[in-house]
Amino acid sequence: MRGYLFNISVLKLKMRQYVFHLEYILRYFWNMKKVFLILGIILFTTQAQAAYILIPMDKEQNNHLKAYGIAFWALTEGVEIDWLLNYRGGSFAVKSIKQIQDECNIRGVSYELVPDAKYTNIIMTIADPEKNMDIAKLEKAPKIAVYSPKSKAPWDDAVTLALTYAEIPYDVIYDTEIMEDKLVLYDWLHLHHEDFTGQYGKFWNAYKSQSWYQDQVRELEAIAAQYGFNKVSQLKLAIGKRVQGFVAGGGFMFAMCSATDSYDIALAAEGTDICDHMYDGDAPSPNAQNELNYEHTLAFENFQLRMSPYEYEYSNIDANFGRKVSKNLDYFTLFDFSAKWDPIPTMLTQNHTKTVKGFMGQTTAFKKDYIKSSVLILGENKAANEAKYIHGTFGFGMWSWYGGHDPEDYQHFVGDPKTDLNLHPNSPGYRLILNNVLFPAARKKERKT
Repeated sequence: MRGYLFNISVLKLKMRQYVFHLEYILRYFWNMKKVFLILGIILFTTQAQAAYILIPMDKEQNNHLKAYGIAFWALTEGVEIDWLLNYRGGSFAVKSIKQIQDECNIRGVSYELVPDAKYTNIIMTIADPEKNMDIAKLEKAPKIAVYSPKSKAPWDDAVTLALTYAEIPYDVIYDTEIMEDKLVLYDWLHLHHEDFTGQYGKFWNAYKSQSWYQDQVRELEAIAAQYGFNKVSQLKLAIGKRVQGFVAGGGFMFAMCSATDSYDIALAAEGTDICDHMYDGDAPSPNAQNELNYEHTLAFENFQLRMSPYEYEYSNIDANFGRKVSKNLDYFTLFDFSAKWDPIPTMLTQNHTKTVKGFMGQTTAFKKDYIKSSVLILGENKAANEAKYIHGTFGFGMWSWYGGHDPEDYQHFVGDPKTDLNLHPNSPGYRLILNNVLFPAARKKERKT
């Protein structure tokens, strides 16, 4: 009987131990549940507070060029962008949306998740009157056109390379579309490597026997005849005036290399013949220089024509004429503008460096002696007395001209392979091109004058 009672006591003791362990286990899991719940709440709260995506544009950015493409893509999706002028190289900020994060990851663009409180501090920093910073609201992606021949030329264009690499959509238009008034469909126009004087790039001396040159001549002569012009120079003048009308009506025009000075020369030469016989079948006017009208031009005045068909130059506007700058010392500096009072030039010069390496082209840079006083110089090589990057207004619109052919190919020759921007994702020279692409998206009322 005692043994039986003893066994019952032992059993009760073990049962109490089991119950204790069971309670311990249950309490453990309950506490763990609370821990996970608390961690979940913390994680949820953290994610909820990450209200903005900051795309830095300083040297912490992995791919500056594709970052512009992210901003443009977000605009096409109806998402507004804050362009933080002079904050970390001109960073972008946007409401935290998973699709934008995914797109950044896909394209290799660096970004940071920023809580509301931190973004408020950033805005307060930018608003400080002592800080040369401001915020430009980007609202709508501009419709982009590139003025370029449909036939393949033996050179590439830096703007189309930049647009393609950044995955920014654009349409290619040429003389036919402009003569048929298709420019009204676009907000931003780039003038591809072009000769508006009707001298076919002044390639006659070196390339007249090349099939690409002969094809170009035939193509342009056919378009001129289609619209009732006797000469290609007359067609190009008509194109130039229509582009000028596009700008006057509120459009944005960007040009590089020979599309800059040849454009102004063509406008100034209205009413006179500056083309030799191999270009249009007759001799130029013997008094062509004195018949130029500088009031018609956008940027340049008092320049002298270089009319010899054996010279690869249009005028003395181009800094190549008599230039003595070595490759190792060829740099230009971007001006500092007041972000709060001069947001337009500030937007156009956003970069992660103020010193940019130079590069050549048929038109490399602009001699300052021939730039109109109304034109704003955005970047210059002061030692060489030349402007690399200039900007101006005409009517209700604006234009920007950038000397040189390819920011990452110092001296690009006809027939050279195109630049692979996968090797230059952080190019400050290419960034200036893409600043111009995004600029028309800025809210109108932000553009102080």
